[in-house]
Amino acid sequence: MNPQEQELQYPWDEKLPEAGHALTVADGVRWIRMPLPFALDHINLWLLRDRIDGRDGWTVVDCGIDRSEVRDTWESVFAQALDGLPVLRVIVTHMHPDHVGLAHWLCERWQAPLSMSMTDYAVARLWTGSSVKDTSQAGSGPVGDAAARHFARHGLVDPEAQAMIRQRHDYYARLVPDMPRQFHRLMHGQDVQIGGRPWRIIVGYGHAPEHVSLWCPTLGTLISGDMVLPRISTNISVFDLEPEANPLPLYLDSLKAYDNLPADALVLPSHGRPFRGLHRRIAQQQTHHAERLAEVLAACGHPQSAHDLLPVLFHRKLDMHQLGFAMGESVAHLHALYFQGALTRALGEDGIYRFQQA
Repeated sequence: MNPQEQELQYPWDEKLPEAGHALTVADGVRWIRMPLPFALDHINLWLLRDRIDGRDGWTVVDCGIDRSEVRDTWESVFAQALDGLPVLRVIVTHMHPDHVGLAHWLCERWQAPLSMSMTDYAVARLWTGSSVKDTSQAGSGPVGDAAARHFARHGLVDPEAQAMIRQRHDYYARLVPDMPRQFHRLMHGQDVQIGGRPWRIIVGYGHAPEHVSLWCPTLGTLISGDMVLPRISTNISVFDLEPEANPLPLYLDSLKAYDNLPADALVLPSHGRPFRGLHRRIAQQQTHHAERLAEVLAACGHPQSAHDLLPVLFHRKLDMHQLGFAMGESVAHLHALYFQGALTRALGEDGIYRFQQA
C-alpha cells in the first residue's frame, strides 16, 4: 500500500469477492469482480437490488469486456449471486470496453434495457464491431492507423511501436462487438429510482466523453466509475478522434461535483477496493496533476514532444497497451499548458509537434 492509500479507509481491508460470487457492501448493493487481460487485471461491477413495474430483480452497473471467461464468470454470478431473481436493467458508466463490452449480451440475455449517457452510447455505437466497416481507419482510442498517425505527430515514430499500434486496429471492436440498438438516456442531476431509493446522476468529463457516476444519499454510497479511483490515477488522454482536445481541465473541474458529498461517503470505484476518504482522494488527484504539470512545464525549457516527456510522466516500463494511454496522457498535459498560454507549440519539418515554455 502506497502512502496515499494509507490516508484512505478500506472497510473490507484486503477482502475481495470470489470469482462468480458477490460481496454485500451496502443494503441492497453487492460487489462482483470480472477479469481483465491487462496489467490492470480486474474491474469492479455492482448489483443493485431493484423492483421495476412490479418485478423484483437487479440492476447491473457496468458489464466487463466481451470474452468467454467473463461470460462464464457472469453465468456463475447469475447462478450464485442473484437470489434466483432476474436482471431488470443494465447501467453503464461510460463507453470504455471494460465497462460496456458485454452490455449487448446482458441486455439480450435478460431482455433488459440499457441506460447510459447519450454521448458515450453514441461513441460506443460508432466504434463497435457491428458498426465500423473499416476499423483500421476508425478513431478508436490508442490503437489503429489513425492513432498511429496521431502519435507520430507527437513524436512516437519508432517503427516497431507504430506497427504494433496499427496491428491492433480492431482492439475496441473485439472487446465491444455489438451494442443494443436502443437505450435510456442518463443526464446530470437526474434521479434514477433503484430499489425505491434515488440515485443521483453525476456527469463528469475528461476521462470519457460523458461519464456517469451514481450517488445514493440514503445509503451514503457513490458508484464512482473511473472518475475517482483509490490507487491509480484516472487516465486523461488526447486521442486521434479529437486531436485538439483539452481534457485535463475538464476532468479537474468535474471533480468539483463531489464537493458537497459527505466526507464519510462510501466510494465504490471501478478498480481497486471500496473506500472512504472521497475528499482526501480528490485532493490527492488535484495535487498529482499539479505536480505533473509543473514537471512538464519545467521540462519544456527547450522543445519537447509528447513522446520526449514519457520518462518525465511515467517512471516505469510501459507495455504496448500502456504506451498508447501514456502517449494520450502526455499530450493531455501538454495541451493543458498550451491552451492556458504557458507553452507554445510548433510543427517541425519532420511533422512532429514540439512544445516549449512561452
